[in-house]
Amino acid sequence: MSEVFRAGSVLSGREAAIPVPVWVAASAIIATRLIGVLLLANELGWQEALNFVHRSAQSWDSTLLFVASQLLFFAELRCAFAVLRGQNWGRWGFLAVQLLTVIYMLVASVSGFYPEIFSLNGESTLQMVRSLAASRFPDLLVLLLLFVPQSSRGFYRRPGR
Repeated sequence: MSEVFRAGSVLSGREAAIPVPVWVAASAIIATRLIGVLLLANELGWQEALNFVHRSAQSWDSTLLFVASQLLFFAELRCAFAVLRGQNWGRWGFLAVQLLTVIYMLVASVSGFYPEIFSLNGESTLQMVRSLAASRFPDLLVLLLLFVPQSSRGFYRRPGR
């Protein structure tokens, strides 16, 4: 406890050196995912959320899709915490999850792949691309914060990371 008073900070040297873009990006990932779950739970309500899980377990393909979406959710959260720790695989993992999501959304939109909830609005390809860009824009900004600023790139190039 005396070290806290001497240093004047609760953060250790490694945590205090986290660049602002990395901190903002990781916080944004965590906040948007958790707030999204809370908003969905509020919109559906307890009974409707249970019905959603029950309907997702009706067939193998919907169960597989439900489990995959949950795995992606937890992978994004895990990557966010890895990003905060300065682990380079965290930002590359988040990029991989986003690419996988975009590819799935495009396949679901173009081929009419089940379920329609993941398809993009628009009759033409240009409208679908605009809809995709609008839906993935926040995650694109987070990726830019993780990969573009020199302080972010330098944070992951340090020895021991």
